[in-house]
Amino acid sequence: MDINYSWNFSLTFHRTNQLPTELRQPAMTTPAGSHGPFLSHLLNPTPSLKSKALSFLPAASSRTWRRRSLVLSLPLSILPFTPTSTAADAPSFDPVSDSEKTASAALSGRVSDAIRLLDLARDFQAKGDFPQALDYFSLVIRDYKDLALSEYARVGRALAVYEIGDREEAIAEMEDVSISLKGYPEIHAALAAALYADKHAPLLAENQFAIATLLDPHYTDLSYVRETKHWPPSLVSSLRHFISLT
Repeated sequence: MDINYSWNFSLTFHRTNQLPTELRQPAMTTPAGSHGPFLSHLLNPTPSLKSKALSFLPAASSRTWRRRSLVLSLPLSILPFTPTSTAADAPSFDPVSDSEKTASAALSGRVSDAIRLLDLARDFQAKGDFPQALDYFSLVIRDYKDLALSEYARVGRALAVYEIGDREEAIAEMEDVSISLKGYPEIHAALAAALYADKHAPLLAENQFAIATLLDPHYTDLSYVRETKHWPPSLVSSLRHFISLT
């Protein structure tokens, strides 16, 4: 047997046996003696399974199948999808109303003004101008008492009043603020000094000073309260007496 013919016949037989029974056809319809085995195989190739399967479909179905295959093979980025009008035209939702935005802006403005006045008061306190510092601390307390930072202005006012005003009033203010600002070390240290020097209450003074130094040990240093916290000279002297127990 011719080698080429044997190889082509084996290949054709193998491919044909892989098809369903109804799709199998002889691999060569032209007699081998007419054209030779190689030319005969070229003239009568074995139909592919895909072409055989499509031959059983109507023409319209075959075209539809090809069209769908083409569409499915295209990348999604070039397909003509258009967004729905509902998603494109839907208004964005803002959880904050206009009135809330206005109120927030007004509150931010008030906070900024209060901080500016509080900084001015502390600047005068640092310069030793306690009457001027007292005026600005009092202004913050009067106009911005609804803000939490007004409590810190009360601390400054109590220190200024202790220097230039009534010490009884200053101590009453310190006691009140030590409750509203419990845990703020400066007010506890100032109250300890005043209670010891003016009220002669060493036990109460010790309790207040223990709270202050537990939170901030710097209040055992006189230079710290004088140069960093800018306490008035009279309160620095009272703290000296308390620390030295004199």
